[in-house]
Amino acid sequence: MTTRRRILVVDDDASIRQFLELALTDRGYDVVTAEDGKAALEAIEGAPPSLVLLDMRMPVMDGWAFAAAYRERPEPRAPVIVLTAARDAAQYAAEIEAAAFLPKPFDLRALFRIIAKITG
Repeated sequence: MTTRRRILVVDDDASIRQFLELALTDRGYDVVTAEDGKAALEAIEGAPPSLVLLDMRMPVMDGWAFAAAYRERPEPRAPVIVLTAARDAAQYAAEIEAAAFLPKPFDLRALFRIIAKITG
């Protein structure tokens, strides 16, 4: 029996979380969502993700703070894909050593290609 890959979606926009949850679940992934970095850290306690889709600008705990806290966690740590509407998406991804980035609004097919490339 194979284990479904778990993806953590961290975004303060509820419609984006819901859209990604539906699209990724339809592709066979287990999806966990969180509205900010603090909720994301709580959501993965005891059930680490295979991949993190991370918005950068969020209230409570933004993407930079989440990434810093996540890096302090014991291995294994999942690759992070930055999803942001900011013009500096590539810079933000580099700052947190993300595996990839995709500017919002994004094409779902492009996201699936990046996920497939990163997760094999």
